[in-house]
Amino acid sequence: MLTAIKGYYEEGHIVLSEQAPVHSKTDVIVTFLTETVEKKKGKRIPGGLKGQATLPDDFDEPLEDLKDYM
Repeated sequence: MLTAIKGYYEEGHIVLSEQAPVHSKTDVIVTFLTETVEKKKGKRIPGGLKGQATLPDDFDEPLEDLKDYM
């Protein structure tokens, strides 16, 4: 059985946010998410990508692959 439990590492100890679903000695794998924790999102700017994306003139036309079904 594979189970993921969120927690944090502080001063040499791993603290789990909930009780582990096992009651005997069990192997574990610990993954440190240092990039995710330190990464800060910038403020979103509405219309920030304006002019950087275009649609072809025939965007609303039926697709060639579907002509047999029409």
